[in-house]
Amino acid sequence: MPKQKTHKGTKKRFRLTAKGKAKHRQSGTSHLAARMDQKRKRNLRGTKAVAAVMEKSIREALAGNSY
Repeated sequence: MPKQKTHKGTKKRFRLTAKGKAKHRQSGTSHLAARMDQKRKRNLRGTKAVAAVMEKSIREALAGNSY
C-alpha cells in the first residue's frame, strides 16, 4: 500500500500543536492595512486555532509532517 503524500500547501499554512490541534495565521494581514483601525490589526496578530470540523482533514493532508 503506498504512503499518503504530504500536501505542501497545507504544510506551509498550518502547524499542529502538541495535542493535535491545527493552528494558522489570520488572513487579511499582508497588505492594505492602512484602512483598518488599530483594534482590528491588533486582533489579527498571532495565530488562531482552526475550527474543529477542519482539523481532521488538515491532519490527513499533513500526513504526520508538521513543523
